[in-house]
Amino acid sequence: MENYQRALDRRLVELAVSGRVPRLLLHACCAPCSSYVLESLSRYFDITVFYYNPNISPESEYRYRVDELVRLVREQPHARAVSVVEGTYDPARFYEIAKGREDEPEGGERCFACYRLRLEETARFASAEGFDCFTTTLSISPHKNAEKLNAIGGELGGRYGVEYLFSDFKKKGGYARSIELSREYGLYRQDWCGCVFSKLESETRRQSK
Repeated sequence: MENYQRALDRRLVELAVSGRVPRLLLHACCAPCSSYVLESLSRYFDITVFYYNPNISPESEYRYRVDELVRLVREQPHARAVSVVEGTYDPARFYEIAKGREDEPEGGERCFACYRLRLEETARFASAEGFDCFTTTLSISPHKNAEKLNAIGGELGGRYGVEYLFSDFKKKGGYARSIELSREYGLYRQDWCGCVFSKLESETRRQSK
């Protein structure tokens, strides 16, 4: 299995030596997951955070997470300026890819299809807007499959002609640091990814305790 954190470390060394500062489109699922990633990458990239998550519902939850992300970017110091772009909120796209997979457990094929939905829109936007590379904060979660995320990202990078930044942000204490930063900035942390299916699983787990 590829060590994607080592791959990222090698890429960052290359950038440091070259002196180049590429434009990175960073897909973000929420503020807590973005906190460590922004802290670690803003020295190497000009970052635009792309909030595209049609899986999140209801809309009030979606809006709350957008607001928390914008607040984090405003309050957290970065080596270079960071901006936020919000994608189109269209839950119908998520329900379309989830159709027939509603009863699958979290972490299975429904989630992989959701990874692809969000990463493809990120790759498309990165290509259209002339970014040098793209990646996602999703791999910082211990509940997300970094192997699958990177496989999908690499495939889409080739298709859209934009470098995918291979990574596994949970490594080297990344996940633990995101928890520290969440406390420091008082960020809203949730115990479910945002979709109705994961929320139901989360509620079931709590009730069974």
